[in-house]
Amino acid sequence: MLVLESVSKTFGKTNAVNNVSLTVPSGQFVGVIGRSGAGKSTLLRMLNRLGEPTSGRILWKDTDVTALNGADLRDWRRRCAMIFQHFNLVGRLDVLNNVLLGRLAYTPTWRAALKAWTRDDRAMALAALDQLDIAMLAPQRADSLSGGQQQRVAICRALLQEPEIVLADEPVASLDPRNSRIVMDALQRINRHFGLTVLVNLHSLDLARGYCDRLIGMAAGRVVFDDVPAALTDDAVRELYGMEANDVIGAADTQATPDGFMADPIAA
Repeated sequence: MLVLESVSKTFGKTNAVNNVSLTVPSGQFVGVIGRSGAGKSTLLRMLNRLGEPTSGRILWKDTDVTALNGADLRDWRRRCAMIFQHFNLVGRLDVLNNVLLGRLAYTPTWRAALKAWTRDDRAMALAALDQLDIAMLAPQRADSLSGGQQQRVAICRALLQEPEIVLADEPVASLDPRNSRIVMDALQRINRHFGLTVLVNLHSLDLARGYCDRLIGMAAGRVVFDDVPAALTDDAVRELYGMEANDVIGAADTQATPDGFMADPIAA
């Protein structure tokens, strides 16, 4: 279980995250929504300790995440995998070696430098790629792939960390609708197949409603909505998005199709 106790983050006089308290049961798929600048990315970065809370505590099971340092903090970042909007792959490396970078926490430095991965690590990487229907891309350079394919490689890399929780910071923001569906299918699959807790920042309300078990809506650094997707009424959207509400209410976005991969995802 993930617990946030009165977590805040200030930048000068700006409250990017303001007194947020949440409890997220293990295995839940949570979407974090709200307009740009609402505090969504800052919140996720604090969970991974890429950003330091100004006040409050973050707890995961029996671990006080906010108190971790050194080797314990590095281990937390292994257990709490982060997926970024821009993939963060090494373009000149092939897909298999990019995925294997998820094993760095388990691998001596000399092995990683020589790409002398163990047979078991290679088998894990190929299994993860197969799980997301991209095993045939293993020998290709990462920078030759489409955006949707690169993001699935990043998800496979996160899986090789053997995490307990996965954070995805706007993972589909730079993708077209078709690739957005494919990536959301992949996140949903690891949530259901591996039972991992997943928190994902999303701009598309259709994707949020279609894939997530629970939605957390932020405005001006505060949580102003926390409920199941069906409870996200137009009034709630207006509170979240203000003057931008009309741009997101009823948007004709056909991305929310959570029942499985498309028939030909690799062509994207």
